[in-house]
Amino acid sequence: MELKGKQVVAIGEREGVNGPSLKLLAESAGASVVFSVTQCFV
Repeated sequence: MELKGKQVVAIGEREGVNGPSLKLLAESAGASVVFSVTQCFV
């Protein structure tokens, strides 16, 4: 997936894929990450 020129909000989950991992993935696809966080959804 190409995200070049798009802005992304990366919301990760503590027991799943975390925010920093999503950030790296989005940046490698060409996106600009404006916010990245890992949350615990219970």
